[in-house]
Amino acid sequence: MGSEDVLKSASTLASYNVLLQVMFRLLTFFLNAFTLRFVSKELIGVVNVRLMLLYTTLVFLSREAFRRACLSGDGAGRNWRQVINLLWFTLPLGCFWGVLLVCVWWWLLQAPDPQTVPHYVPAVGLFCFAALTELLAEPLWVLAQAHMLIRLKVIAESLAMIAKCLVTVVMVVSAPKWGLYIFSAAQCVYAGFLLLCYFVYFLRFLGSADAKKKAFPLHHVSQLLPTRIKGQPIINWKLATLTWSFFKQSFLKQILTEGERYVMTFLNVLNFGDQGVYDIVNNLGSMVARFLFLPIEESFYVFFAKVLERGRDVQHQKEEEVSIAADVLECLLKLVLLIGLIITAFGYSYSHLALSLYGGELLSSGTGPALLRCYSFYVLFLAINGVTECFVFAAMSKEEVDRYNLVMLGLSASFLMLSYWLTWLFGGIGFILANCCNMVLRITHSLIYIQHYFKHSDHAPLSGLRPHPAVLIALMISSVLTAFSESMFCCDSGWLLRLAHITTGAVCLLGVVIIVFLTETRLVQFIRTQLIPKYSKKDT
Repeated sequence: MGSEDVLKSASTLASYNVLLQVMFRLLTFFLNAFTLRFVSKELIGVVNVRLMLLYTTLVFLSREAFRRACLSGDGAGRNWRQVINLLWFTLPLGCFWGVLLVCVWWWLLQAPDPQTVPHYVPAVGLFCFAALTELLAEPLWVLAQAHMLIRLKVIAESLAMIAKCLVTVVMVVSAPKWGLYIFSAAQCVYAGFLLLCYFVYFLRFLGSADAKKKAFPLHHVSQLLPTRIKGQPIINWKLATLTWSFFKQSFLKQILTEGERYVMTFLNVLNFGDQGVYDIVNNLGSMVARFLFLPIEESFYVFFAKVLERGRDVQHQKEEEVSIAADVLECLLKLVLLIGLIITAFGYSYSHLALSLYGGELLSSGTGPALLRCYSFYVLFLAINGVTECFVFAAMSKEEVDRYNLVMLGLSASFLMLSYWLTWLFGGIGFILANCCNMVLRITHSLIYIQHYFKHSDHAPLSGLRPHPAVLIALMISSVLTAFSESMFCCDSGWLLRLAHITTGAVCLLGVVIIVFLTETRLVQFIRTQLIPKYSKKDT
């Protein structure tokens, strides 16, 4: 598959992933707003912080390293039977982490009040079981991603999420006294649907005419199971070594990604009610980031990993591959930077209104609006870091990955200490401030790497971080106008004044978009040709 084909597939994958994330977050958005009317904020805090931390930690530590290693390089010349064997190690690794984490969650962490949050102990076991169920689909997920089976992920995760939401809504309305059993059952349903969709798809796909047309390397369902290969090692040891390097890094990355939840869980800096409010605000603030930045990062990591040869400097890469990688990186940086700047400019003036509409007095009073305003600034760092690290992790050699693990170790330790200190001083806002500091350091490292990587070429992808002056002026004017509008019309006034505030923001946003369209012509062309799904064409 040529670099243009890889770019086309990665772009289509990114577009579908964006749509998938939009659907996920909208469903979660409305689900949280709905459940807030039926359950306590303490129950929300235990589910969204403590139990989901158990789930994400177990899943991330068990599979992230395997995903990054097995999606690196060109899969065409790879022995996929060896890759499948390696991927099945995620399950015993998950069992190990599951036993360890469940013991910690049961015996070392403070249990919530059973009167307020019932059924905590069985809920921990059920969340662990759901995570192990999802790991069973991991070999199928990697096969689908590596061979650009784009619709599979969208359909599987969509059905699983819809099923989870339906179970939650029905049980919250009909049996709210079941407490954590409601959310445990919903999580198990999600993992079960995910596994079922992948299994049914490959059961029909393997050996079909479509599989032969795509030159799919496996032909029978039995080849999806771990098997011995005559005359060859059971796994690719080079790939296993790379997996180990990523595994050491993934442990540190998980601490950085979920650092505030670890601090809340293990250091008890916030009670369960405050944890629930913080998590809801955090999810609301990160919606756009997860809608757009995460799918772009996941999809274009695959693109960069396939186009660039890992560990080789730019002088030893094909000129065509380097050129297209640099152009894509520049456009992606410009895209996420503009989105981040828009969120930062408008977030300050619309945080209070958003929380008031979403959760009423429960969220709009107290520290909620201040948390969301800080988060709108943090989104800018999230945007840049996602794309820069996406490129860096795809281009790094194994030795560079190992060296970066030491950097991540220092970042993890400093982040945890900074989180505890700033939270002690500023409450929940301290978590966001600590995340901002951490992101600045990670972005700085990535920018230095990218600058060094392209220094012997004619490409300067970091120029994507320089927006047009007209765009900056438009954003500054918009932030001033919307701040004035908030002071005049929002947020304890009637609906007509709130509507006036919303209209002011909509007009300002439209003006910014028009200026971007007129000044950032190269970016507009990139979006038109690469990121807008071509639904009329069949997926590759």
